[in-house]
Amino acid sequence: MFARVNLLLLLVLVASGLYLVKTSYEARRLFAELDKLQNEQRRLDTDHQRLLTERQAEATNLRVERVAREKLRMAPATPAVTQYVTDGGQP
Repeated sequence: MFARVNLLLLLVLVASGLYLVKTSYEARRLFAELDKLQNEQRRLDTDHQRLLTERQAEATNLRVERVAREKLRMAPATPAVTQYVTDGGQP
């Protein structure tokens, strides 16, 4: 009877040891993954800030006007190039 109790306690001890090893390994794995994801988050935040700065620089009025003139060949509207459309009087 005493041997059975010892054997049962030994099995419980081995099982709890294996469970402890498994949970420790899982905790280390999750911590490493968390650290990797936090590094990725910092990199993405940096890229986001850089892109916001670039977008702000690209949207300045002077740059938009320069692109409109050079690439789109646009010119300011003057009375000489303005055409007026009138309604034929039909309701």
